[in-house]
Amino acid sequence: MKELILVIAKALVDHPEDVRVDVKEDDRGTVYRLTVHPGDVGKVIGKQGRIAKALRTVVSSAAVKTDKRVMVDIVS
Repeated sequence: MKELILVIAKALVDHPEDVRVDVKEDDRGTVYRLTVHPGDVGKVIGKQGRIAKALRTVVSSAAVKTDKRVMVDIVS
């Protein structure tokens, strides 16, 4: 799942070397924290959050097989 987020995010940004994904497990599920260059935050979020919503949809669809709740947080 982490690799999926990395591939998608690196394709969207101007600074792919600054893309990082940290994984945190808790009682609610798995949280993937996507960190990008401050100048690329708008590209990852998109107009009205459409790209971020699409990224979260892809990740949650891929997580259906694991039967766990998955969340993606985007930070700069």
